[in-house]
Amino acid sequence: MRQQLLDYFKRYVSFSEEELNIFFKYLTAETYSKKEFLLNEGAICNSQFFIISGLIRVFKIDEKGNEKIIHFGIENWWVTNMESFILKEPSKVYIQALEDTTVLKINKEDLEQAYKTIPKLERAFRIITERMFIAIERKNEHYAKMGSKERYEDFVAQLQSFSQRVPQYMIASYLDITPEYLSELRKSK
Repeated sequence: MRQQLLDYFKRYVSFSEEELNIFFKYLTAETYSKKEFLLNEGAICNSQFFIISGLIRVFKIDEKGNEKIIHFGIENWWVTNMESFILKEPSKVYIQALEDTTVLKINKEDLEQAYKTIPKLERAFRIITERMFIAIERKNEHYAKMGSKERYEDFVAQLQSFSQRVPQYMIASYLDITPEYLSELRKSK
């Protein structure tokens, strides 16, 4: 776990062994079973989660009772409900493990303390957050220009192995198409 997180951070900022030791004191390893919730709607999101192994989805339930997947999280990704985490307001989304999942988690108070103790950690998280928002913007802009079939083909082409791990109805929800239409697209290939 330690090496995995170190390798991840090296993409953004280099940390000394001492800095990494300090940061690890703030982290807690937890394992969630398949279908277990890391966060429920209405609860305050008190942690950020670094995925060591497994698969997570972030979703909401619309006014008609339908699930709408906002995004997925896989190994070496940070997942949280940023609005709830920062503002300490009830979450409007759920975070759920789709496979048995192991994470390193850190709560807001510990993260703030870690920023003070290891100033370049705040820089690393700023870069990570900026890249996350760029990816979201690109996805939204990119998918807005595509039809349903093109969105599906693009999703599978870019995330081949990932798409094998996720149930098809969840991919349909993420791509904002019906499961029936996704089934038709898959048959036509």
